[in-house]
Amino acid sequence: MATPAGLPDIDDNRSTWAANNPAPEPYSPLVGDTSADVAIVGGGFTGMSTAYHLARRWPERRVVLLEAKRLANGGSGRNGGLMLNWVNGVEPGDPERAKSIFDATREGIDIIEGIIKEHALSVRWRRDGSLHVHTRSHGAEIAQAEVEALAGVGVPLRFLSGRDLPDTLRLAGARGAVLDPTAGHLDGVSYLRALAPVVAGLGVAIHEDTPVLSIVEGKECVLTTPRGTVRAKAIVLATNAYTPWLGYFKDQIFPLHAHVVSTEARDAATWAAKGWSPGVAGFDDDLDRIAYGCMTTRGEVVFGGGHNAAYGYRYGGKTSWDQPADFESVHRRFLQYMPDAADIPVAHRWTGPVALTWNRICAMGVRGEANNVYYALGYSGHGVTLANLAGKVLCDLYSGADERWRGQPFYRGPMAWMPPEPLRWIGYHVVTALTGKSPRKRGVRH
Repeated sequence: MATPAGLPDIDDNRSTWAANNPAPEPYSPLVGDTSADVAIVGGGFTGMSTAYHLARRWPERRVVLLEAKRLANGGSGRNGGLMLNWVNGVEPGDPERAKSIFDATREGIDIIEGIIKEHALSVRWRRDGSLHVHTRSHGAEIAQAEVEALAGVGVPLRFLSGRDLPDTLRLAGARGAVLDPTAGHLDGVSYLRALAPVVAGLGVAIHEDTPVLSIVEGKECVLTTPRGTVRAKAIVLATNAYTPWLGYFKDQIFPLHAHVVSTEARDAATWAAKGWSPGVAGFDDDLDRIAYGCMTTRGEVVFGGGHNAAYGYRYGGKTSWDQPADFESVHRRFLQYMPDAADIPVAHRWTGPVALTWNRICAMGVRGEANNVYYALGYSGHGVTLANLAGKVLCDLYSGADERWRGQPFYRGPMAWMPPEPLRWIGYHVVTALTGKSPRKRGVRH
């Protein structure tokens, strides 16, 4: 298939994050048999944050991290780059409950910032706010009232009217927006590659190119890899959308493949003339097929969503990153928001896995007969923040000092049953074909 005009030719599925961060020397694969206090499966945000917090709290314990390919290979390195607050699918019901959720997710972003600053990591990131854009006047009015109620309990949001919004971000059709000044953007590849030497320096054994082929649970779990085994007193499933391939949560999550594009880099003055002020990191909107974008520190706009074709669901979990028409629909939606950017070419396009739960609420907990299989997954699009928070939550669960998380929607959250394949695939496509919408539960979207 010929590549549509305006889109680059591609021969891989590299995000702008991967393309602009030179790959370091890989960590060696696991060869032979070893033992550990904790074995972590997955080298993305969840796995690396868990390894970091475990090693900081218990330096004497042996932690082994197994990554099937390279660190940040999955959704952590192929996402839209936004660090956002809130938990998808949750309707708090009152301002105090909302503040509790906001404070928890804000801590996830604080953790990222704290690690970057404490270890002086060379990371591309910014934390100068993100907008939740409303495209309907009625929704904007409701959002303004919600912001006023949340301000009364100390949630630091600000409402921007349709008149005020162009001074920050000029999007065609926007009727208003809620500014969250604590949100931002993170280049996950630069973050995880900079964090890896810190984690290794804390004593964690990192093994890349080491897929886990099977897990046998027990008081001592046995993880089999192509060239060796790990016997561990506890394990962490840090594989999010890939978790069903390990035999876990097969009927509770399903992977969508989110298509994302990024433009060529331009300076701040150019983007300001086209409608994007340098003072805001990103945005998402109120539509069912959520559109979102961020401005990188290099001056690229990363954009995803906005159309059914932006989210691929292939039976068997196969990706669809090589379908140019899907990416063309994403780029077209971006230009509907920012038509003045039509002269800036797309430089990169990629597909990243998103793990959805039926109610869109992620879950972090522990399971297994020996109560030693820890997990965090189903972030449903908020993985940059929640997966980094997950490392702290799982560490607290492991220690038994997890009281502070009880009552949070993700704490040992129940995940509803989904029908098996191919019924799940058929149901998804029937709903989207008939309604033009994704089967989802709306939560708080301030």
